[in-house]
Amino acid sequence: MHKNGTPPKKLWLRSAIAVGVTFVGLGALASSALCTDAGTVSSNAFTDGTVVLGLTPVTTALTATNMAPGDTSYGTIKVTNNGTLPMRYAATSVATNADAKGLAAQAQMTINVGATTCDAAGFASGTSVHSAGPLGTTPASMAVFGDPATGLQTGGRALAAGANETLCVRVALPLSTGNAFQAATTTATFSFSAEQTTIN
Repeated sequence: MHKNGTPPKKLWLRSAIAVGVTFVGLGALASSALCTDAGTVSSNAFTDGTVVLGLTPVTTALTATNMAPGDTSYGTIKVTNNGTLPMRYAATSVATNADAKGLAAQAQMTINVGATTCDAAGFASGTSVHSAGPLGTTPASMAVFGDPATGLQTGGRALAAGANETLCVRVALPLSTGNAFQAATTTATFSFSAEQTTIN
């Protein structure tokens, strides 16, 4: 106590502050003594894959003129995955009916893949991807195989990057076709759509 009898409050306060400053100072000295280093990892390049659908031919895969009941026509469509990702593709068909005779509905289309030759002799050696049915519908298109909708769909054809396959298309005019179809005409358009199969 001071001589005047009062406790030394100011001395205690000053001591606490002094201790605090000393503690911080020791901490700063300890941090500056650590060994440190740094490094980088560069050139982390990323490239997006591609889905590129190749079709051969792009027009007139098959034609038939002066068809008679019982006649059959054959043609091929080569489908190639020209991209870097595995893909799945689907096909649809739409046909004209300008004369209102409905030849596209009467003509029967069948599609095989892997046939040794795309003709009467080799057609049966392939695997069916489209059973006998109309050549096409109008005005809306019909599904030939697969589904253009995104995601795994029944009937879609899978191709690895760089792979290809040949579709053999057979169109037959049934022997039962009557006189109402004389001089009838139609033109069918096949549309193909492809999507990645990776995470899809």
